[in-house]
Amino acid sequence: MTNKYIKQINCSDYQELSGRAAALVADIVKKQPKARLGLPTGSTPIGMYKILGEMNLDFSLCHTFNLDEYAGLASSDKRSYRAFMQEQLFSRINLPESGIHFLNGTAQDLEKECRRYDEELERLGPLNLQILGMGLNGHIGFNEPADSFIPQAHIQPLSPSTIKANSRFFNQESEVPRQALTMGVAPIMRAEKILLLICGKEKCALLEKALSGPITPKLPVSLLQLHSNVTIITCTKDQA
Repeated sequence: MTNKYIKQINCSDYQELSGRAAALVADIVKKQPKARLGLPTGSTPIGMYKILGEMNLDFSLCHTFNLDEYAGLASSDKRSYRAFMQEQLFSRINLPESGIHFLNGTAQDLEKECRRYDEELERLGPLNLQILGMGLNGHIGFNEPADSFIPQAHIQPLSPSTIKANSRFFNQESEVPRQALTMGVAPIMRAEKILLLICGKEKCALLEKALSGPITPKLPVSLLQLHSNVTIITCTKDQA
């Protein structure tokens, strides 16, 4: 990796990764009390969220935008990403409900819901920090490998590998929704700073390929090569 705008921090284990990520987020929230934060779900950020919940930070003026939500799952469904965020972070901090922005997976008109979400992002301005994880196929948010990048929020069919990977959060693979709503790549790339969290040898190897090879929608995370302020925190050990 030779991109001078990408800073990579290699950690010895998941605990160190989580601590470094939380410290970076905390620094932004302290310096920018009205920070606009883009947040991920999945296993990797759980440790970071736990630490942030213990730091007694003031999130009362912040706004958060989550990357994605399953189509068809209500926010009250424990398997939804809205419920995940409530458990892992929102219940632990003083972020008001008015500061939480989420795609509604049970909206009557999903296309209209995607447009509403983009309008909220546009109205409040670019994100100060977008935190990302990465799927085993290189997806960011639920922007799956495709023939082209999709700038705006959209309905995304999930790939078989994503469905299989996410089945660990469900009783069985057949319960995993086949579609999701996801933030498009334009708001991600407009963020002032991007923080990417990568855990495990397989993902670290894929990341190296993505950042040293061509920029392609077949490997969505490769798009980060074009951003001017990216910090990547990695550990090769799998999350315990």
